[in-house]
Amino acid sequence: MVPVEWEAVADAVHRLSPISLDDVLAAAELQTRIDRKYIVPLGTFLALLDRMDDELAALQIEERRLFRYESVYFDTPELTAYRQHAHGRRRRVKVRTRTYLDSGECLLEFKRVGARGETVKERYPYCPAARARLDDPARALAAQRVGCSIDASELRPVLTVAYRRATLVDPARGTRLTCDVDLRFEDRRGNSCAPLPGAVIVESKTVGTESPVDRVLRGLGRRPVPLSKYCVGMAILDPALPANRWNRELRQHFGWEPHRDRLDTARPPGVDDVPLRSAVLR
Repeated sequence: MVPVEWEAVADAVHRLSPISLDDVLAAAELQTRIDRKYIVPLGTFLALLDRMDDELAALQIEERRLFRYESVYFDTPELTAYRQHAHGRRRRVKVRTRTYLDSGECLLEFKRVGARGETVKERYPYCPAARARLDDPARALAAQRVGCSIDASELRPVLTVAYRRATLVDPARGTRLTCDVDLRFEDRRGNSCAPLPGAVIVESKTVGTESPVDRVLRGLGRRPVPLSKYCVGMAILDPALPANRWNRELRQHFGWEPHRDRLDTARPPGVDDVPLRSAVLR
């Protein structure tokens, strides 16, 4: 059965004017940008589109406007990248493959935080069949791009994130908005969860100041939340990980509770052989 939020989001974005992928990239590629993320009830998302439908266009490829995504995140045995984010390090990176399941295209991506807090993303074509591992050329590239803050030779897959996304663009202002539903996490042990039924993850992507989307969402009582899908998935599936930085958001939106014996120190390299010490949401 198709979840109601899929149908509602699909119906809402199909009422917008269409825009091609080439026009999206020309108007708002935004590989260096400011991201503002919101977790909103479905009704709030629909109200946002009602207020802005004349200003936004929806990415359309063939007849499709809601697309299936899969991201595989890579980290070290000590979860160095996760801990950089958990402890608010100035140099924070993410390494992942992103596969567009409807087209079969796959990209190797490196994300880092710039000097002024902006997100800087670099993307390279990658083999879809190899998306759950890093081959030797990918590791060499990772060493060049993020090697100063993480040991690329130690990277291995730790989390798979799947969801469905609609991409909306404000062509006049060069800003972009993504809308994600059906979020699902799975770690390398096979633990999994689908934590946000009935909600939409909205990401506003701009080159700096607030966009009209951000102002409308503020008027609807919503504020940005300091979360990433990678960090949320890791914290939910292993409550023993440090997550104080997102404690309020995890409790409010995901029903998360920290493990009473949670340790903020790095785990030993053999972490994958240690069973979870708390029940996993399923």
